[in-house]
This record gives sequence, structure tokens and C-alpha cells, in this order.
Amino acid sequence: MAAAPILVLSLGTQSLALGEFTRGSDGALTLRRYRRQEILADPAADDKRLPQVRLALRELRDALQVKSGAPLSYALSGQMLFTRFVKVPGAAPERLAEMAGFEVQQNVPVAIDEIVWDWQVVVPKDAAGDEQAELILVAAKADALEELTDAVEDAGFRPQVVDAAPMALYNAFRYNYPGLPGCSLLVDVGARNTNLIFVEPGRVFARSVPTGGTKVTEALAKEFGEAFPAAENRKKAGAYIALGGAYAEDKDPEIARASKVIRNAMTRLHAEITRNVNSYRAQQGGAAPNRIYLCGGGVNLGFAREFFGEKFNVPVDFLNPFRNVAVAPSADLKRAGRDAHARGELVGRAWRSATHCPMELNLPPSSVVRARRDARRRPALALAGACVLLALGGWWFQLHRAADLKQGALVQVEERVKEMQGVEAQMKKSRADLAALQAQAAPLLGVANDREWWPKVIAELNARLPENFLWITALEPTRGGAPLDFAKPDAPLAAVAGASTGNAPGAPVASPSPSRPPQGSKAPAPAGPVIDGLRVRGLYLVNPAQDRVIVDYVQALAKSPLFDLDLNNQAAIITKRAPQNATDWAFEYELQLKLRNPLPTP
Repeated sequence: MAAAPILVLSLGTQSLALGEFTRGSDGALTLRRYRRQEILADPAADDKRLPQVRLALRELRDALQVKSGAPLSYALSGQMLFTRFVKVPGAAPERLAEMAGFEVQQNVPVAIDEIVWDWQVVVPKDAAGDEQAELILVAAKADALEELTDAVEDAGFRPQVVDAAPMALYNAFRYNYPGLPGCSLLVDVGARNTNLIFVEPGRVFARSVPTGGTKVTEALAKEFGEAFPAAENRKKAGAYIALGGAYAEDKDPEIARASKVIRNAMTRLHAEITRNVNSYRAQQGGAAPNRIYLCGGGVNLGFAREFFGEKFNVPVDFLNPFRNVAVAPSADLKRAGRDAHARGELVGRAWRSATHCPMELNLPPSSVVRARRDARRRPALALAGACVLLALGGWWFQLHRAADLKQGALVQVEERVKEMQGVEAQMKKSRADLAALQAQAAPLLGVANDREWWPKVIAELNARLPENFLWITALEPTRGGAPLDFAKPDAPLAAVAGASTGNAPGAPVASPSPSRPPQGSKAPAPAGPVIDGLRVRGLYLVNPAQDRVIVDYVQALAKSPLFDLDLNNQAAIITKRAPQNATDWAFEYELQLKLRNPLPTP
């Protein structure tokens, strides 16, 4: 019997990732399916984050076609956690639990009845040559955890284990890089904070730094005097960390300027990391890092590995959590490989669900605890239900006897039913006649719909046109990507164009009246020459998002019921887009839009 799939979720500030793993007979993990969903990371929009998480979770579940109520394990990000490492006198396990509770009250700045917490022994007693044991304490605010769990449940999942993201990342590292000597430092740069995880043989230590990718975006927004979303787009559109020393600047002055701003922000992060490394060595007795592994979405910037290598002067590489994990073709190998360094939490959670791990913390909210308690009570409830059913059975027996007395009355009802059956036969004949008349009228209705179809196309193009920066100047019907000549349906068309100015609705395009079924119906495949697409030409103005306005327009058109657009192959849709330059104010673009239902030519 095949093992049940393992469904795990990574809940980041800026992105969510859902993965489905399976465990083979040899214990090896395989990533079967994977999908990532971006969400807004604007610090000024924190009140909107939870609704975005709910929507993103539903989209992820629909994308992977996960059944409602599927069990799911997920990890809390470092910014939601209070993490402390404490040393206590070595004692029996039950005494350690009491000490852990006392240390939580002393170290967590929230009342213990307002948090959910867990603990685990990191270094047992005598392992370091003394009688002390080292514990890790992890806590989260109960109300924030309940809100997040409600979002997970509303999306159609059933929460199981709630892990801590830094410890899930540590498990992934131990799974993929076993037996490394010396000290390894994992630098997990997220949107709001950076998790530092020191891994040495037999011990682990974690610290969270309250800075991350949003600090870089805020620095760009301040430097260029633009809003946070525009600065985020600038960061993602090819920005990189400027190299130190004698390196030539980028030819684009804005990119060169942005790269210096990013380097300054990352230098501040380096200073925070250095301070925590020194604290780890001085206060925890740890060793200096022999190597650094970069992970998290915040290290997607160009030259990140070179920057940290220059600053720390130790080998630096990106974490590969799929090093010992097979990735099935169904998981989208290209996407999984591109996001690999940011998906360590998924692998750590999957390994935790498959077998025992070095770190096994769990922070279940009270609602999940109640659900498990109710599940244990189900056998007793089932027995009580059976007793109720037996009682109802006695009542049913009495009602059955009463039904026999009423059987005689049914004879009269049956005679009436026969009369009504005759009326039903007449109604069926009338419905058949009506269907025949509707079949005769269908061609006429099709002609009436044909008159409205092209105006609907023009209206659809204009309705989804952005309010600013984009114009449509020409529209041509095509077949197989080539324009058509309606005088010669099998020959290319010289030009059939319709004008649209500014952001107002597009003017009607002179076009033939194709035979078109009513909107929303499934069109049969036309037998003769067809129009299967539209070629759209136009201009876009100089704007902060540059040619991103074209991509946004294409994504809006993809939601239209009239077009069949594959957003994974944008090169086939956006066939031309002139880059912005410093001299012009408008730039050409061209789109090839495939119709969902081909239209026969007249």
C-alpha cells in the first residue's frame, strides 16, 4: 500500500509555498508537487496581510487540486516566535518539564496563559562535561496563532503539527548535510527578519535579527522617492548588490544607483550578523563559522554570495534543501530549482512528518488541541449515538404499524396518479414541440449574436486596459499568428486596424460578421477557414513600472472568457515590447492574443 502524501506549508511574510512529499520504502523523500504564491509585503499594509494569506492559501489548494480537509503541517516564521536557549541543572525528564515551564515565565515577556509554548533538550547533561542541560524554549502568542490557524482551516486544510521555521530549517540542513565538521552558519534572510542558525556537531543555536528584505526595499523607496510597491518592483527587476573595490558601475545609472543603496542596506545586515556571531562565541562558547549557507527569499539579489563571501572571508554557498530529496517532474523542476534555497522549511517539515528528527517542537493552538480531544471521544459518542438509534427504531416500529392502516388510502391516490400521468404525457409532447421550434430559431439567434460579438471584443480589450500609460493603436484578426485578408480568407491581411486612444474605451473595429455561438456556450470546431486570434499593437508611456504595464495588461486579459492565454509562455503573447530609453516618451509593443473559440470567416 502506497504511503499517504505529506502536505507541508511554508508561511513567509512575502510568499507562501505549498509542497506535497512522499516517503519511499527506503525512507527517502520525494517532492511530488510544489507551488509558490506571492503576497504583498508592504509594512504599511499589515492589516491586510491575513486576508491575503487566506486568499493565497485557497489559490494554492486549488492549484495543486488538494482535497478539502487534507491534513497539513506548517511552520511559524521567526518574527512570530519567542526563542530562548537556557541552561538548567541536569535532572529527570519530569523535572526538566517543570524547569522549562519556570524558564518560559522568566524569559518570555507575555503572560503564560496568553502563549502557546514548547521545549526540547538541545544538549543533554554531561554532554559538555558538566551537570547542566541546554534547553530550547519556543513560544508564540495564542491569539495570533489562532488567527493564522483559522486562515489555514478556512482555506480547506486540517492543521496537524505547527513547527518553528528556524528549527524546521535546521532539520532540513541535518537531512541534507549530515556529518559536517566544525561550525556551519545558516543565514535565512526573510522579508522582516533574518534567522541565524549555528550548527555544530551535537548542538544548535538560533538567533533572530529584526532586519530583512523590506529594509532594502524601504531604502530604495527613500532614495528614489517612490512608494513601497514601486521600490519592491525595482528591487526585483534586476537590482543587485554592488561589488566592493574597483568594479565598473552598471551602464544604467538608475541600476547603478540602486545597487549602491542595496549594498549599504546589506552592509548593515552584515554588521548585525557579525555582532551576533561574536555574541555566540563569547556567551555560548561556540566556534567561529567555518562555512555559511544562504537561504530565504532575501538572498535572491544578484552577487549575494560574493557579498557575504567578501565580508566573512569563509566559503559561502546557497543552501540546497533538495540535495538528498528527489524532485518529481510533476513538481515543476524549473520552479523548484529556482526557489530551492528558500524552501528549506518545506523539506524540514516533510522529514519531521515522515520520521523522527533532531528537533521536534510543536505549537498547536487550542482549537487544534480541542479537535484532537474530540477525536479521542468519538468512540464513546458513537456508542451513545447507537443507543439513540435503537430508541428511534422502537418508534419506527410503531410508525410502521400505523402506515399499514393508511395503505388503503393509497389506492385512491394511485388512481389519481394515473390521471396525472396522462397529463404528463401531454406536457412531454408540448416540450418536444418547443424544442423543435428552438432548434429552428437557433440559426437566427446565432446571427443576432454575431452582430454583438466584435463590439464585445473591443469592449473587453478596453475594459481591462490600465488607467494610465498604455494605448492600443491597431487591432488585426489572425489565423495561426498571421493576419487575414477577408477578400482572400487563405491569404495574409494587409491591415485591419481600429484605433484606441489614451485609456478610453477602444473604437469599434471594422470586421466581418463571423458565425458565433452565444457567449458562454461551447463552440464546435469550424469546418472552414477561421479567425483564431487577434494581433494588438500599441504604445506605452514612460512610467515607474516600465514595460511591467504590458505584463499586467496581459494578466488581466488572461481572466477574460474571450481569450485563451498561457501566462507561462509570455514570449508567445508579448511578441514585441520596446525598452524604455532616455530620449523617447512612448514605446511600441505588440500582443498576439489567442481566441478561446475560433471564428469562421465569412
